[in-house]
Parts: sequence; structure tokens; C-alpha cells
Amino acid sequence: MKTFIFTLTTALIAGSILYADDERYERAKPYMSENSKAATLYKTECGACHMAYQPEFLPKRSWKKMMQTLENHFKTDATLEKEEYAAIEAYLLRNASDAKPVFGDIGKIGRKIPAEQTPLRISETPYFKKEHREIPKRLILQKEVKSIANCATCHTKAEQGNYSEHTIFIPNYGKWDD
Repeated sequence: MKTFIFTLTTALIAGSILYADDERYERAKPYMSENSKAATLYKTECGACHMAYQPEFLPKRSWKKMMQTLENHFKTDATLEKEEYAAIEAYLLRNASDAKPVFGDIGKIGRKIPAEQTPLRISETPYFKKEHREIPKRLILQKEVKSIANCATCHTKAEQGNYSEHTIFIPNYGKWDD
């Protein structure tokens, strides 16, 4: 009987943890699913070269600076037409980490950025570094991953805004579980 109660309790606790993780994702999801012309434009233009990162990762000051330096966007000319620029910038600022409440891991990244910092790389933020500190460099530098900024390679649901540990699968390693 004790074994049954222990097993049942363990199953309930494990289920609660998984449910809580899914619940956090569901609460964060509406903030990442703006369905507008500007959101589509952002995903098309920025997503042509890399994953269109959720704007909630960075504060307004970071997005403003990034938009002001598109002629040298990480060694690439990413300049836009005036109308596209205005629409994408407005979308990024409207959805930035300091523009509204943001939940889940995405919210944690934005909240942990010190006010005096203006990061242009999500991978250089304190929370991101903390969460990725245990990953061996050989797994990051392998040809299938190439860079720590290539989120969607390991986070299988990154494009939907779900960075849960349950969705991590590292090429040539497998499921990641802290």
C-alpha cells in the first residue's frame, strides 16, 4: 500500500511539474502570436537570414539600436525600405520585453538585463548565458548547430516561442535534460 501511495504521489508531482511548464508556455504564447502585417513582415524579412527571434527577448533600447544599425547587421547589410523599416520597428517596440508583461523563459531573459546594458545579441544576456553554461562547446560548434544563436536547431519549438527543456534535442547528442 505504501508503495502504491508513493508511486501515485510521485506521478502526481511529475504531472504537476509538466503541467506547470506547459501552463507557463500557454500564458506566454499570446504575447508571441501577434498576427499582424508587421509581424508577418518581420518574420519574412528577418527570418530570411535567421530565425525571427521573439521581440520579447530584448528591451526597446536594444531593438532601437539594432534597427539603427541595419546597414551593418552582424556584418550583413540588412537595410529596409522606409515603410518596412517603420512597420518592423513599431512591431519590435510594441512587443519588446519592457513594453508589456512577458512570461516564461522569454520574460526571464528580458527581466534579467541590467538597465545600463543594451544587448544586441540575445546570447549575450545574463539569463541566456546562465541557462546555456553547461552545454559543451563541442555541441555548439558542430556543423549541425554552428552557433549558440541558432536556437531552432536545438529548441525544436523555438519558432513557436516554446523554449521548454522538454523540447530540446541537440544534434549528435540527443534530448537535453538538466
